[in-house]
Amino acid sequence: MRKTTKLLIWLLAAIFLVVVFLNFFVFGVPEKDNIIFGVNFSEAQMKFLGLDWKKGYLDILEDLKVKQIKLITNWDFIEPEKDTFNFSNTDWQLQEADSHGASIIYVLGMKTGRWPECHVPAFILNLPQDQQQEALLGYIKETIIRYKDEKSIVAWQAENEPFFNFGVCPWYDKSFLVKEVELIKSLDSSRPIIVSDSGEQSFWFQAANIGDIVGTTLYRKVWLHITDNFGFYITWPFSPKSYWLKAEFIQIVFHKKVINVELQAEPWFPNIFIKMPIEEQEKIFSPQDFDAYVDYARHTGFDTFYFWGTEWWYWMKETNNNPAIWNEAKKIISSSH
Repeated sequence: MRKTTKLLIWLLAAIFLVVVFLNFFVFGVPEKDNIIFGVNFSEAQMKFLGLDWKKGYLDILEDLKVKQIKLITNWDFIEPEKDTFNFSNTDWQLQEADSHGASIIYVLGMKTGRWPECHVPAFILNLPQDQQQEALLGYIKETIIRYKDEKSIVAWQAENEPFFNFGVCPWYDKSFLVKEVELIKSLDSSRPIIVSDSGEQSFWFQAANIGDIVGTTLYRKVWLHITDNFGFYITWPFSPKSYWLKAEFIQIVFHKKVINVELQAEPWFPNIFIKMPIEEQEKIFSPQDFDAYVDYARHTGFDTFYFWGTEWWYWMKETNNNPAIWNEAKKIISSSH
């Protein structure tokens, strides 16, 4: 009996290895038809770069003709003081998206993306964690109630890479993320909830267990920080098929769709990029790199991508008179319509 069990285990392991080998080295991943290319947009990042964020947002809709936006919101912008909410800028962004026929993934919570990742209002900083979390749930509730009838919103995203310890955040709490998702569902059961995770440093199991849709990132060339004075660039050595295999596993085991909510389309710098020479920026991320990253993405088998870097494209075009990346993005996005 023991021999039979061992043989069965070895046989299953051999079959698995053969399947992995065939998928990585023999069979290709079929490229999806009608691939969607959307963008991430952060009002805060536009302001940080000294740009007219409203003009930039309209140019994204009207010049790039983007039809899918993942909207990065800031808790500290909307609720700067306890129970004092200012949704006017977000109202405007949603109204413009609706009038231009664009759909929105609305990112909710504390860790919503762009440095320092967690955007917390000053009034919670000296509160104990449980009171901070209570305040955050209050903010989420206020947001959902305000926008649950907004036609342009097609999905909520609960936090941004909440399992990935990156950025300046007061805490990480998986059990609280579950509470956030439960609250969103209780207030709006009509839309799916996306939970995102690192594309390269996770197998996405936790995200799949909590969210309705798994959102993943895809970065190619990143700065590996070793010490304050030392680091180097690496290109992740993963095949695009590795993303496909993980997504297939999530589909089979969890019955959840996987989409890409953050496709690298700007350079990753060791320092604030506005302080770096433009020539260096162009060297690290060129239009040719952009095309190469998009080609890589197409071979993952995914059908939905949201570019990360829109604000940088606009800054290069408006501030540095270099529209090359912007124009390349226009060409790629137009191919998805």
